[in-house]
Amino acid sequence: METKSGQTTGMKGRKPKNVFVQGAVAASFIADSIQKHSSKTDIGGHSIFLGQVRADVINGKEVASIEYTAYEEMALEKMHTIREDIFSKYDLICMHVYHSLGKVAAGEISLFVFTSSAHRKAAIDACEETVERIKAELPVWGKEIFVDETYQWKESK
Repeated sequence: METKSGQTTGMKGRKPKNVFVQGAVAASFIADSIQKHSSKTDIGGHSIFLGQVRADVINGKEVASIEYTAYEEMALEKMHTIREDIFSKYDLICMHVYHSLGKVAAGEISLFVFTSSAHRKAAIDACEETVERIKAELPVWGKEIFVDETYQWKESK
């Protein structure tokens, strides 16, 4: 599929892009990603979702971090499918998704979704749907590690 600017947005036939980063998604990485888009003058709106690890208290114990694991090959294929679906539904110029693997401390970013389009509504709607689909479909698991170093597997909400 091509946008009005002539850029190809579909991903059919392309190898799935690696969306995983080790550890937290750094604020400097997020800022750099935003800055890189200033040269794309056909973009009129961006939407960004940042998923942050919460220091929830569960049964009297505080979450210190979450350790994320994934069946990476399957997750990359699923993310590729989600991207294809989102690009076919919304008039996007680009989309970037980064999900943490490994340990991410409370207060740090574990998911970064960044969508861009000529107009804000497509970017906002695509970002929201992408996040919901990632949470529901991506084979990524989180082990909540408590301050006392005990843990439990996180239930997705």
